[in-house]
Amino acid sequence: MTVTEKDKLSEVISKCKPERGNLIPLLQEIQAELGYLPQEAMQEVASFLDIPKVEVYGVVTFYNQFRLAPLGKHHVRVCMGTACHLRGGKLILEALERELSIKVGQTAPDRSFSLERVACVGCCMLAPVVLIGEEIHPKMTPFKMEEDLIPYRQEIDELPENSN
Repeated sequence: MTVTEKDKLSEVISKCKPERGNLIPLLQEIQAELGYLPQEAMQEVASFLDIPKVEVYGVVTFYNQFRLAPLGKHHVRVCMGTACHLRGGKLILEALERELSIKVGQTAPDRSFSLERVACVGCCMLAPVVLIGEEIHPKMTPFKMEEDLIPYRQEIDELPENSN
């Protein structure tokens, strides 16, 4: 964890009472601040609440709302609800895994993209659907997905830390 992340963690924990019932709200608040739940944060929570580390880890891995890795700058979610699945959602997901060189649940090493499979985004008439951030990309095909990624890749290429 970075110094900034440690400071944010300390601030969140300091606002909480050390009661076992605060485990989930505390984890939610830490994730809201850090974007994910690093191992050090889970250890701090276990120590603060005086509960076993394995119990904290068990809660984090049981609920899919919690993330053990940070999201990418561009978080890509592929809908796999019934309509999207029937209209080729799996092909879109496979194309994205190839295109981004990451698997579902992973974040690119440079944190540019992360990829997630979701149950339904409520846009069944537009199936198959992909969300990049909060932007909806309707009626996807593998080829269209490659095209739709271009502006996001250009944005990342233009960041100061990526210029030579």
